[in-house]
Amino acid sequence: MPLTVTDGLPTILVRKDAFERAALNRADIDSLFNLTDAEFRVEGGLIAIGPLPSDDMVGLVTGYFESKGLVYYDEFFELSGNWPGWLRLYAM
Repeated sequence: MPLTVTDGLPTILVRKDAFERAALNRADIDSLFNLTDAEFRVEGGLIAIGPLPSDDMVGLVTGYFESKGLVYYDEFFELSGNWPGWLRLYAM
């Protein structure tokens, strides 16, 4: 089932296999970035983190993933949320 990506705020999409290979866990991510249940979603091979509360968090999350060995664009990607509210985006 595709994950809905919210407009107006950024979302980080992560390949689940890369997340697991880096031995990352949800509890650490939730704690570090103060995420709610609705801001960490998993479907199939994809993890959606967000919508993040602000654009400022993108650099923090990106830096964290890169420090754990994940490669931007190949294993995780940021969608800015910079599109009109009448447009619906879904990720799989």
